[in-house]
Amino acid sequence: MGLLSDPNRRRALISLLTRLNAPICVVCYLAGVAWFMGLAFEPCTLRTYMSENAMGSTMVEERFPAGERALATSREFSAHKKKAGGMPVDWLVKTMQSRGLEVFTQTFSRTLPFPDENKERYMVKGTNVYGILRAPRAPRTEALVLTAPCSGGDSNNQAVGLLLGLAQYFRSQIFWAKDIIFLVNEHDLIGMQAWLEGYHHTNTTGMDWTPIHGRGGSIQAALSLELSSDVITSLDLVLEGLNGQLPNLDLANLFYAFCQKIGVVCTIQGKLQRNDWDSVAGYSHSVQTMLLMAMKQASGRPWGDHGLFLRYHIEAVTIKGVNSFRQYKTDATTVGRLLEGMFRKLNNLLERLHQSYFFYLMPSLSHFVSIGYYMPAFGLLGSILLLRALDLWNQLVTPPPRTGDGDIEQVSSPGVLSVLTPLVISHLTGAALYFLPIHFQTIAVEHFPVSETEAVVLTAIAVYTAGLALPHNTHRLLSGEGTEQGWKVLKLVALLYLAVLLGCTALINFSLGFILALTLVPMAAFVTPHVPQVLSAFVLVIVSPACTLLFSVFFFQELQEVPVNFQEGWMLYLSVISQGILDHYLYGSVIYPLIALLVYPCWLLFWNILFWK
Repeated sequence: MGLLSDPNRRRALISLLTRLNAPICVVCYLAGVAWFMGLAFEPCTLRTYMSENAMGSTMVEERFPAGERALATSREFSAHKKKAGGMPVDWLVKTMQSRGLEVFTQTFSRTLPFPDENKERYMVKGTNVYGILRAPRAPRTEALVLTAPCSGGDSNNQAVGLLLGLAQYFRSQIFWAKDIIFLVNEHDLIGMQAWLEGYHHTNTTGMDWTPIHGRGGSIQAALSLELSSDVITSLDLVLEGLNGQLPNLDLANLFYAFCQKIGVVCTIQGKLQRNDWDSVAGYSHSVQTMLLMAMKQASGRPWGDHGLFLRYHIEAVTIKGVNSFRQYKTDATTVGRLLEGMFRKLNNLLERLHQSYFFYLMPSLSHFVSIGYYMPAFGLLGSILLLRALDLWNQLVTPPPRTGDGDIEQVSSPGVLSVLTPLVISHLTGAALYFLPIHFQTIAVEHFPVSETEAVVLTAIAVYTAGLALPHNTHRLLSGEGTEQGWKVLKLVALLYLAVLLGCTALINFSLGFILALTLVPMAAFVTPHVPQVLSAFVLVIVSPACTLLFSVFFFQELQEVPVNFQEGWMLYLSVISQGILDHYLYGSVIYPLIALLVYPCWLLFWNILFWK
């Protein structure tokens, strides 16, 4: 406090920070990147542990015996699905009723804003079927959910069969203290969204659905099951939900604990755990796993049906069966026992999962990085913006130098409009990027030989590109020539704007905030009208949000060990844009409006500064 309250010391500190501003910024950037990369080194992480006392032990005896019967049910389900040309609703209702469940159905329909070419759908109509096993030893105020999506073709038939087998087995047990809901949803995430909205009496996406007549208690946790093979080699845990939300870490710990107990090979991000953490290969494997999780979280899309539960404060994960080249095999009975053990432990909960972490990264299933460990990496990058803002502020408040005659040199002060105009026009361009692609798709289809989906994506790219030409001379639109003080004031505002924007983003979705900071902070820190314009313009375009997304697509494929050539990567890039827009309109993802309405206009401000005259 004495350092800041003493004017002489304060001036000395400011002088030091401004004199060494550039070297300090470079050191902060390199330290931030090194800190983040060091998080994958096992001694820098924490070992996972169970925080919830009610789930602290796996000393329950799993007795589920009906794996083969569940597979026979899955084959019967597959035959009826082919016969019905979709989900066999009547067969599911009868089968659940024969297992002693209270069975209900919900129909829903949704017209997409434009066709989803990945799944070839536009007008979506479907039915959700769910059965409720009432708790025999409790007042039925709480519930657990086991869900299996009804996918097209032969996908996920085994999951539905195992769900029905578990329903029959659970019906014979008397220790359940919570209602258990067995849900088979059609059209994957759309059906799940309709069911959750109906269950909670909300409608946030404009979907049409019939009211739900049967309800259990307040849902405490949910598991989504994806199995498409009679025999699996490993179980993969999927955590990333809508807008980068993650379930309580105890749910992941519970899955890992039962996998260890039963002897099931388990993975995260499709990666097996390695024990040679002190080798280069082991560290590289941990980095790869952590980066995959970070990039999936940054995308903001739900990577499984569980991702939509998280917005309702319901802890949920997706368990995905993998049948690969590994020699170790796991049958349906073993998977059923694992799910039985998890449900029995969740049945013991006296309150919602809350004691463990909600903000974390996982380089492996046995280790995690908490928010207290990874936030300093972002703080080092964010401090660069504040240091540059301090340097600009010091330049603006420092009195101008005296001339040779002893007179004070006259410096013209910037007008309000010269700073306000770029701000307004940049955000208007961002608003056009957000609204025009959807509203202009009909006009584009009429005048160009493209589909509706291509029209939306190409319109978005066109508006984004046109924005590069619009604002860089707007500071002179209403106030004449720009001044030297003008670009400094504008950059000061832009730096503080970007610092607040990235800080708020990192608190909600750390991975997205960190990736944006990694690319935008160096550009924001050093761009001025006096740097070489051609080279600087090229660098600014390279680190722009659109190019960052393009590079991320290729990098993500490399991390998944499925590299693509440029043409395949470009098609994936266009698909990612269309899916991002669809996720916003279908499920409420905030990534597209965040980029279009805030990040892109902020980047345009620095583009404007580069071409300030």
